[in-house]
Amino acid sequence: MYQVGHYGGALLAYAPLGTVVSLGGHAEVALVGGLVCVALATLPDYDHRLPLIDHRGPTHTIAFALLVSAGLAALTAVLVDASSAFADAGFVSFGFLVGLVSIGSHLIVDALTPMGIRPFWPVSRRRYSLDVTTAANPLANYVLLGLGVGAALAGTAIAVTVG
Repeated sequence: MYQVGHYGGALLAYAPLGTVVSLGGHAEVALVGGLVCVALATLPDYDHRLPLIDHRGPTHTIAFALLVSAGLAALTAVLVDASSAFADAGFVSFGFLVGLVSIGSHLIVDALTPMGIRPFWPVSRRRYSLDVTTAANPLANYVLLGLGVGAALAGTAIAVTVG
C-alpha cells in the first residue's frame, strides 16, 4: 500500500489502544502514542532507500516489528521520568505496544496486496497474501485512511463522553 493507506491502517490499529489509554486518564499519552504510531507507519518501506535490501524483505517481518518495538521501549525508558517504577514500566510497555501496533499494521496492510509479505523470514520464505487489492489502488488506500480516521474519531468521542 501507499503512504496514506499505511497511515490509515496505523490509525485503525491504534484506535482501541489509544481509547483505553485515554479512558485510563492519560489522554496526552494516548495522543503522543498515536502520533508516534502514525510516524512509524511507513518505516518498513525505507527499504526502498537501502542498498542490498529487497523491498518487503527483512523490514517486513515480525522480527523487525519486535526490534522497532524494543527500540521504542528503550527510548521511552530514557525519555520518561515517571513518578514510580510501576508507572515507568507502564510507559515502557506502552512504548513497546505502540511500536508493535505501528509496524504490525504495516505488515497487515501489505498482506492485503498480491505481493504479500514474508513475516517469518529468515526462518521461512513462505509468502502470505490475502490478495484483496493492489498497493497502487487509490480507492483502497483512501478507504483505509478513512477507516483509520473514523476509528480515531470514534475512540476520541468515547473517551470524551465517558471520561
